[in-house]
Amino acid sequence: MADAPRISVLLPAFNAAATIAACLTSISRQTEPSWECVVVDDGSIDRTAEIVRCIAARDSRFHVVSIPHSGIVTALNHGLSDCRAPLIARMDADDVMHRERLAAQARMLDEDPSLAAAGCHVRLFPRTAMSPRLREYEAWLNGLRSADDVARDAFVECPVAHPSLMVRREALGEGYADCGWPEDYDLVLRTLARGLRIGIVARRLLSWRDGAGRLSRLDPRYSLERFTACRAHYLAASFVRGDTYVLWGYGATGRALHRALAALGRRPSHIVEVKRTRIGQRIHGALVIPVEALDGLRGVPVVVSVARAGPRAEIREAMERMGFVEGRDFVCAA
Repeated sequence: MADAPRISVLLPAFNAAATIAACLTSISRQTEPSWECVVVDDGSIDRTAEIVRCIAARDSRFHVVSIPHSGIVTALNHGLSDCRAPLIARMDADDVMHRERLAAQARMLDEDPSLAAAGCHVRLFPRTAMSPRLREYEAWLNGLRSADDVARDAFVECPVAHPSLMVRREALGEGYADCGWPEDYDLVLRTLARGLRIGIVARRLLSWRDGAGRLSRLDPRYSLERFTACRAHYLAASFVRGDTYVLWGYGATGRALHRALAALGRRPSHIVEVKRTRIGQRIHGALVIPVEALDGLRGVPVVVSVARAGPRAEIREAMERMGFVEGRDFVCAA
């Protein structure tokens, strides 16, 4: 459409009266002038819709659509149908964006046509309540600086904070899917599985709120088990296409991934172990082998499943010294 904006901000909201005004104010202050914001009020019973309508009365770039409470996937897809722009920027109602966020991400997509989407670095808040685990995740996210980084670490954690994502409209395909696991991680892995690339603007352009009311804390679809199920689904559809693979790591993380892949008919033929006392044993039929035995298993996909960044980096170095290529011969997953 000739009058369509450059960017549509897609923003689902449910009972967000306490935070949505600050969120919308941060959008209104963007240096990029050509945008619209589609707010989907997902059946809120507080003043969310009233606040948005009040702001929209002063700034016609904001639009509110009210639907019966249906959950985030339905709200996202409903809002997506109302977005007119070729670029879709996600935002959550309790977050705040830097004034240069939309311009910086759109510029990255303009300059690199190979990218289907672009995320950015984040700053979690409030800082005082952050757990060490969350600080570690923030540092990991902000350590990813390129599309290659995103692709390499996609099976470790979700490599892009969903409310920081800007996507080309055509890359969204049929929109969001409700598969019983996180819709944001599903979108990222589905995009990468199609051979598309996701870049990163290496600047902290989103203040990402962590709180007790976050959907990721309340909805069982965001449990560790469901993240692992999502990860296993896309591993089985891409890297581990055959019935078997080699698993490096059989701690809690490796065991969980082992179970999820086994449910999809993928079982390890061998498990790599650094403790010599376990060599030669069998775990669910898989032979436990030392690292050096991998040399005789070239051609069998290797899944490295360890939770901590330090050991994962050491394993990557060891695999590369042996001539294994990440993405072709092995992947890291958590």
